[in-house]
This record gives sequence, structure tokens and C-alpha cells, in this order.
Amino acid sequence: MSRKAEQPFGKRIRSLREEKGLTLDALSRQTGYPVDVLEDVEEGRIAPPVALVLQLGRTFKVDIERLQAGQEKEADAKKRRAKSHKKRVASYAYSPLTRPGEEKHLRAYRVTIDPQTDHKGVEYHHEGEEFVYVLDGRLNIQVGQNTSVLRKGESILFDSSLHHKLSNPAREKAELIVVIYIP
Repeated sequence: MSRKAEQPFGKRIRSLREEKGLTLDALSRQTGYPVDVLEDVEEGRIAPPVALVLQLGRTFKVDIERLQAGQEKEADAKKRRAKSHKKRVASYAYSPLTRPGEEKHLRAYRVTIDPQTDHKGVEYHHEGEEFVYVLDGRLNIQVGQNTSVLRKGESILFDSSLHHKLSNPAREKAELIVVIYIP
């Protein structure tokens, strides 16, 4: 086993960042994560969300298994994806558009949000990415500290490990297509 694979996660990230000649500010701009979060990960004070691991893999152009080196096993990930899907389809608002299966990383749902209501929180914190497309109506979506207003035909893609909340401020139902990628 190579010496790098034996290093703690944060040290591997720091080594990769330094190999690429990036500052924490530059890495922050490329990943969309605040400098203090990246610093905490490098120092081993926090475990990174899986979405950050994915983003770091893309940024450094390395296989995420190299970054994770022995972390979460695939069987656990399959169980987590299946549990998340089950919670969503049990909700009144979610209608699955893709076939279920714990091996699936990409899931699509048709989501209905009643007029002038907040969307019932179903798995608002999960790793991966989320794409929301408004089929009809209007949608307020808060991702982290940012709020966007989307109308029919508009969409948003975001890191779904960030807290996100959907609401319908209009007097008619909002119909959405929500596509979720879970590693």
C-alpha cells in the first residue's frame, strides 16, 4: 500500500491541493465550499460530506476511491439509497419516474407542492446532486443561504448535501421533476 493511501483523508486532500499548486481560496472557488470547511477537513476536525468528496475528486481529477481509501462500503451505500427512495415514495408528493433498485444512483420523481405551502421535508440532507425542473407553477427554493424563485420551464442544479427547502408561494399547485444523484 502506498504511503498516500495510509494518510488520513485531510492530509491526502492537502497533499493533492499542494501538488496542484492551489490555495485554499482557489480550492474553495472550484468546489463551492467555504475555506473554513475545507480547512476543517484538511485538519481532520470534520468528516467531509460525500458531495464534497465527489467535488474534490472532480477538481483533482482522481478516482474518489483514492480519496476515500477504505471508507464506506458499497453495500452500505446501496442500503442508504434504497432507504432514501422508500421515504420519498411514501410521501404524498413524490411519484417515482424511474424503477426502484438500490443499485441505482440516479432517481427521478414527479413532485407536487400544494398552493401556498412548504414542501414536506423528505430527505433534505443527502449526499450527491439534485436537479429541479418546474413543469408548472412557481417554486421558491432555498439552498444553503441562497433563495431562488423558479417558474415554469426553469431549473436549478445544486449540491444536495447543503440544506435545501422548497415552497410554493402561488395559488395553484406547483409540479416539478426532481432528479437526484446519490453516490
